[in-house]
Amino acid sequence: MTLTEFKFIWYMEYSHRMWGRVVGLAYILPAVYFWRKGWLSRPMKGRVLALCGLVCFQGLLGWYMVKSGLEEKPDSHDIPRVSQYRLAAHLGSALVLYCVSLWSGLSLLLPQHKLPETHQLLRLRRFAHGTAGLIFLTALSGAFVAGLDAGLVYNSFPKMGERWIPDDLLSFSPVLGNVFENPTTVQFNHRILGVSSVTAVTALYLLSRKIPLPRRTKMAVASLLAVAYMQVGLGISTLLLYVPTPLAATHQSGSLALLTMALWLMNELRRVPK
Repeated sequence: MTLTEFKFIWYMEYSHRMWGRVVGLAYILPAVYFWRKGWLSRPMKGRVLALCGLVCFQGLLGWYMVKSGLEEKPDSHDIPRVSQYRLAAHLGSALVLYCVSLWSGLSLLLPQHKLPETHQLLRLRRFAHGTAGLIFLTALSGAFVAGLDAGLVYNSFPKMGERWIPDDLLSFSPVLGNVFENPTTVQFNHRILGVSSVTAVTALYLLSRKIPLPRRTKMAVASLLAVAYMQVGLGISTLLLYVPTPLAATHQSGSLALLTMALWLMNELRRVPK
């Protein structure tokens, strides 16, 4: 690594840490102010405490993740890198924090629909929840792809090289270790999850067309479908172009946009409390 390359990484890391601290203050300082003013209801106080706790936990996970990149690995000549497990935990915590924040904001800002509790609506609501969970899992699997540089092992689509199932899919021992430590398996799993997610979103859209829904809810379903196909296009392009950093970062941002649309739809379909 040259001095210029080190400086770039150092400033990126420093900016990320400073930005994280600003985000923490953006949660904690208004929470203290609103609490002292008595503007928070009892349920909202619990949610605010949970959010502030998540912010602090996220910072702690970030430190724990970076620490793993400084540990000397015996009998390894690989470049220094953080643990993919800790990277996934750090990303997962950030996604949970974002999801809880977005859900809280949507619940407060958007008037809730009084939808008739039909069998079709119940089915659509369950399907939306399952699809959102699948999207979350796909985004989380991206951390293992990034942590292992798994996007660089097979740069073709839809096949991996000349095969649908590569020969080295289960080359590590024990077999379970392949799921989280074999770059080929990690990329294969991310592909399967991505295709499953866009398939679920498409099915969800088609199911919603059979149900009379409010205009805003229809917009949420259509937006989810559009972002899902955009995200798949970004993922395939990132793979075929040998993972250029700007495109890879856009693909990662797309996963958050897709998760946002899924949460918006879930919020549109939520039950009205009696």
